[in-house]
Amino acid sequence: MRLRSRAGAAVSVLALAAHGVSQSVNPNIDLSNLGQVALTGDFDAISVYSFPGQFDRNGSNSILQHQPDGSYEVLAATDATIDSMCSFLRRDGTFEGIIVGGNFTSLGGVATRSIALYNPDSRIITPLPGLEGTVAAVLCDQERETVYIAGSFDAANTSNAIAWTVDGAWQTLPFAGFDAPVESVTKAPNGHIVFGGQFTGLGNTSTTSSQRDRATQQIPLPGSANVTVGGASNTNKDAIACPSNGSSVEWKLNADTPGFWRANFDFGFEPTRLRLFNAGTKEFRFTAFPINGIMNLTYTDPESGDERVCDALCPLPENPEDGFMDFFFVNNVGMNSFRIDISDWYGNAGGLAGIQLFQSDVFSYAVADFNEPACGGPTGTLSTVTTTGPWFQMSSFDSVSKYLAAVPGPDEIGDTEVTFEPNIQESGNYTVTIYTPGCLQDSSCSSRAVVNVTGTLTTDADQTFFTQISQLNNFDKYDNVYTGPIDVTSGSFRPRVSIKASGQLPTQRIVASRVKFGLIATTGGLNGIFDFDPDQAQINPNDFSNSDINNAGTLLNQDAQITSLLTVGDTMYAAGSFEDDRFENIMAFTSEGNATSLSDRGLNAPVMDMFALDNVLYVGGNFTAASGDNQLELTSVAAYQIADQRWVALGAGLNGAVEYVVPIPMNTSEGQSETAIAFSGSFSQIRQSGSDPAIDVDGLAVWLPSANNWIQRTNAQQQILTGELTAGAFLPNNTWIGAGTLASLGQVMHGVASVVSNDGRITLHGLPLNIQAEETSSSLQKRAISGDQNVTGVVEVVTYNANADNVTIFAGGFTAEGAERSTIRNLLFMNGSDNNAVTGLPQGVSENSTFIALEIHRDLLFAGGRVSGEIEGRSVAGLLLYDMTTADYASIQPAGLAGPNVIVNDIKAQPDTDFVYVGGAFERTTQDLSCPCVCMYDTNANQWNPVGSGLSGTVAQLFWKNDKKLLAVGNLTLGGNETTIVQYDPDEQAWTQIADDTIPGPVSALTVVTEDGKDIWVAGTANNGSTFLIEVKDEENLIVTGMFSSGTTIRSLELVDAEDNNDSNDFLDRDEALLIMGQLNITGFGAASAAVFNGSAMTPLVLASKADGSAGSISQLAASRPRTPRSEGNRHSTGIVVLVALCAALGTIFLIVLLGLLLNRIQRKRAGYNAIPNVPYADKNSNLNRVPPETLFGTLGQRTGAAPRV
Repeated sequence: MRLRSRAGAAVSVLALAAHGVSQSVNPNIDLSNLGQVALTGDFDAISVYSFPGQFDRNGSNSILQHQPDGSYEVLAATDATIDSMCSFLRRDGTFEGIIVGGNFTSLGGVATRSIALYNPDSRIITPLPGLEGTVAAVLCDQERETVYIAGSFDAANTSNAIAWTVDGAWQTLPFAGFDAPVESVTKAPNGHIVFGGQFTGLGNTSTTSSQRDRATQQIPLPGSANVTVGGASNTNKDAIACPSNGSSVEWKLNADTPGFWRANFDFGFEPTRLRLFNAGTKEFRFTAFPINGIMNLTYTDPESGDERVCDALCPLPENPEDGFMDFFFVNNVGMNSFRIDISDWYGNAGGLAGIQLFQSDVFSYAVADFNEPACGGPTGTLSTVTTTGPWFQMSSFDSVSKYLAAVPGPDEIGDTEVTFEPNIQESGNYTVTIYTPGCLQDSSCSSRAVVNVTGTLTTDADQTFFTQISQLNNFDKYDNVYTGPIDVTSGSFRPRVSIKASGQLPTQRIVASRVKFGLIATTGGLNGIFDFDPDQAQINPNDFSNSDINNAGTLLNQDAQITSLLTVGDTMYAAGSFEDDRFENIMAFTSEGNATSLSDRGLNAPVMDMFALDNVLYVGGNFTAASGDNQLELTSVAAYQIADQRWVALGAGLNGAVEYVVPIPMNTSEGQSETAIAFSGSFSQIRQSGSDPAIDVDGLAVWLPSANNWIQRTNAQQQILTGELTAGAFLPNNTWIGAGTLASLGQVMHGVASVVSNDGRITLHGLPLNIQAEETSSSLQKRAISGDQNVTGVVEVVTYNANADNVTIFAGGFTAEGAERSTIRNLLFMNGSDNNAVTGLPQGVSENSTFIALEIHRDLLFAGGRVSGEIEGRSVAGLLLYDMTTADYASIQPAGLAGPNVIVNDIKAQPDTDFVYVGGAFERTTQDLSCPCVCMYDTNANQWNPVGSGLSGTVAQLFWKNDKKLLAVGNLTLGGNETTIVQYDPDEQAWTQIADDTIPGPVSALTVVTEDGKDIWVAGTANNGSTFLIEVKDEENLIVTGMFSSGTTIRSLELVDAEDNNDSNDFLDRDEALLIMGQLNITGFGAASAAVFNGSAMTPLVLASKADGSAGSISQLAASRPRTPRSEGNRHSTGIVVLVALCAALGTIFLIVLLGLLLNRIQRKRAGYNAIPNVPYADKNSNLNRVPPETLFGTLGQRTGAAPRV
C-alpha cells in the first residue's frame, strides 16, 4: 500500500475572486464615518473571520467545502487520514452522500473506522462498521448502486477488497479479496471493475478444509478467563476448560433446567473453531460479546456427512465419535467474552465435559499473561512478548483488551520498546496487523504521537521493514503494517515486530495491545492488476488469462505496483511502478482491453497519482523525464494531451515527489469559476522556469489550466493555502467537497489591506502595492516599549491632501517594488493623483532604518522610528523631515536624538501651534539638549526644546487633551516613581502622574473616548506577563478580565461606531465598540489579529498570517477621517441621562398645553366672543330665564364661525 507522508505546514497560493474577502459573521461595527480605511501590520495574507475553526487544523484530515470567500470550511474532522472519496448516487440520480475512506477511527466526532457515508446536506455521518484496516480507494458505481472499496483491511472474511450496497449491507466479492494491499480501483469502459496494487493473486481462496486445518492456535481459557454459570452449581465450571478424552470431569446443569456457561477475558480474540465435549447437551447456541450476537456455525452432520449451518439451535450428538465435535464460525468476529446457552438436553440434565476455542490467525499480546500456554502445555513455541522501559498495564476501558502504556522520560525514550514474537507454525505470506487502543478512553490524546515499528520476519533477514504509525486515534484502530513472507518459528529463529517511541514529544505516551499475523492463501497468477466482471458469480483462477488486462500485468516486471487507475472516455489508464519492453510506469487500455503505450513509452520513474480534466491527463510522481529517446524534461509533474498523444511540461516542474493529484475549484480574477489541479507531496518549490524565479510552496502547488501556468505566475488575485489536498469529488449540483489538511490563510495582501464597511459587514481589498516584510528575528511592535525590538511589516499610514495632491504614506519595516523594479525600503509614497505611482525616499537614509511614527504638520512630514543616515551632509537619528511640496527632504533637518537604542514611537503636533512633540526612547539630542523620552520641535525656530523635567523611560503613544495638555503612556518614571500614564501642561511646563496602581504594567496602546482625556482605554502587558485591557476614568478604572490568554500582544485600540445598539454594559455606550488590534489569543477561540469588544463579549474580526503559515499581526486602523473624541459633556451617567430625559418630556408637555390655550383664545376671539362686563350677578335666576339651557346645548354639534345666537 502506498505510504502517505504527512506534510507539516505546506503552503501555496491559490486564485481568489476579485470581489475581495468578506465574512458571514456579523461583527456589528460601522466604519463608514471614517472615510477610506486600511488595516496595516505584519502579514502576507488576511481574511475576515467567517466561521468557527477557520484556521484550526490538528494535522489530521478533514472533509472540506470551498466557501465563496476562498476559505475552506471543515465539515467534519477525522483523527487521521482521508485517502479517497466518491459521490454515491442511486440509479435514479438520488444523491445518497459522499463515501469517505482512509485510516481514521472517528469522523466528525462519530466513531467510525476507516469508511463512512457523509451527507453534506444534512451533515449526517453514517458509519459502515465491520472493516478493520485502511481504505485506500473507493469507487461509486451508480449503475449497480454499489461502492467498491479497496485498501489494506479485513472485512467479512475477505481481505483488501469488498463491496457495499445502497441498502447498507456488505457484499463479499466472489474472489474474497487479494493477497496484498490494493491501492486503486476504477470502472473500465466495458463495465468491468479493475483493481490495482501490488498483489500476486486473489486472497483467502483456499478450500474450507484447509482453512479449518489452520485453526490451530488455541485460545487459553483456564487462568485467562473469568468463568460464570447459570442454572447450575459452580462445580467443575473451570475444569472443563482443559478437557481430555476419557476424562470423567463434567459440568452439569440442574435437573430439567436450561442454563449457560460464560467466559470473560481481559483480551480480544477472533475464534474460527469451537470444540465441545458433551455431557448431556442436545441443543445450544454461542453468543459473542461485546457485540451480543448469536454466531452462525457450520458443522459436519455425523450421520450424513453433509455440511450444515446452525445459529440459535445447534445440535450436539450425545456421544460424538471422537469424543468431541467441532463447529466452525461462518464469520470472523472479534470478541472478549462468549456464552454457551444450553436449551435442550438428553436425560434429565444437560452439561459439558469440555470446551476449547481455536483461531486461525496468530496473535501476540503485549500483556505477557495473555500469551500463557493452554492447559499447562509446553512454553517453547508460544507467542511471547518482551518489554524494556517503564511500561505499566492499563484497563481495557472501551477496548476489547487490556494493554500496556509507557511514558518514558527524555533519557528513556531510546530504550522504551515492546517486542512481539509470534508462534508462526507455517511459513507463508502473512499480513501483520497492529492494534492500537483509542486515546479518548484514557484521556491521552494530547500526549500521543507517532511510533516507530520495525520487524525482522525471515531467517535470512531479507524481510525487514520499518514504518511509522500514528497513535492519535480517538478510538481503537488496526494498521496493516506489512504484507509478505514470514518464516516458521523454530528453536533458532523467532520472527519479531517491535514498537518504539519516535521521540516527537518530550513526554510521549506509547501504548501497545496486540499484533495479529494473518496467513494469506493465494491463487497466484496475477501481477498488480485484476480485471473483475461483476456479472460473474464465480472466479476460476484458470480463467485469468482470458483478460487482456490480467495478461498485461503478468508481462510486467515481478512485483509490479499499480498505484493509480483512471478511466477517461473509452480508455483506462494504469500508472505506478512497473515496466516491460513497451511500458514504463504508465500504460493505457482501449475499450477492447488492449494494452497500449503512451508517448515515449511513459515516464522514467514511478507515478503516484493522476487526474483527467478537459482531455488532459495530469500525473504526479517521482519522475524527471519521459522515457523515450528525446527525454523530455518532466520533473515530478506532467500533462498528457490525450488527443495529440504527447507529453507537455508544467513549467519546469517541482523539486520533489508528488503523492496526490486532486481537482479543486477556483474563482478567477474575472469571477468565473473553473477547476484547477492541486498537487500535494514532499516538494518545497516550483522550479525556476526561464526568467521566472523559483517559488516556495512547501508541499502544495496548483496548476491553472486556463492560464497554462502555476497560479502564482498568473495575474489572478491569490490566496495563501496551507496543508495538503488528498481527495476531491464533485456533487451532482457541482458543489466541490475535498479532503485533507487544507486551510486558507487569507487573501494575499502584504502589510496593508483596504477595508470597506457595509451593513455591519467588513470586506477586505488589496492595494496596488507589492510590499514584503523585512526578514527579522523578532515580530513587529507597533509602539516599542523597549528599544531593542524589531519592526516588520507596515506600521503606520497617513494621508496628505493639499495643493491638489492625494498622497498616502506607508511606514514600517518592509521592501516594495517601485518603478522599473526599483526597491523601496520602509517608507513609501503612493500618489493617488498620479495613477497610484509609488516612490520612496531619496538617497541618504540607511537601508536598515525602520519607521514607526508619522505626522504631517502643515506641509512637512515628520517620520520617526529607528532612523539613521546622512542628509545633505548632516546626520539624522530617530527623526527626519520630508517636504511634501517638493517631494524631497526638508532643507533643514532637526538634530538627531541620542541614547541607547534610540527609537521614536509617536509624533503629535499641538494644534494651531508650531510645536511638534516627539515621544519614544531617547535621552537627549545630538546637540546635548536633555529631553528624555519626550522632546518638542519648534518648526518656526527649527530647534528642539525640552518638555518639562523629571520624566524618563519609553513613551509608546501621545495624545492632546483639548488641544492644551499632552497625555503620554508607556513604560515611564516620573520623579523617581514608576508609572504608565502621565500628563504635560505646556503652560506650567510640568508633568503630573495620571495612572494609579490598577495599571499593572507598561502601556503599549491607547485610545481616547473624550477629548478631555478623562475617559481613555489602555492596553499592555502586565509585569506578570499577562495582557491587560482597562478603561481609565476619573472616578474609577474598569478592568476587562478573562478575554485574552497567554501570547497576546495588543498593538493598538480604536473606538468605533456600532452598526446596531449593543446590550447595556459597564464599559461602552450602546452605540460604541472597541476595536482591538495586534497578535491576539482570544480565550475560547484562539489566534486572531483584530477583535471587537462590545462591552460584554469579544468577537474575532480579522485573521492574519505570514507566508510561512505563522500568525501575523495588525498594528493600526488608518482612516482618512479619523474619529474625533467626544466632548466631555457628551457622556453622562445613566441617572443624569434619565433625569434630563424626564425634564425634557415635562417641558415638552407644558409647551404643548400652553400653545393649545393660546390657539383656543385666538379662535374664540375670531368667532366673536367678547369679554363679559365685570358686574355682580344680582339677578341670577332672571338671567337663566333669558337663555334657556336647551338653546345652549343645541349648538354643541354645529360647526360655525359665527357667534351663537341668543
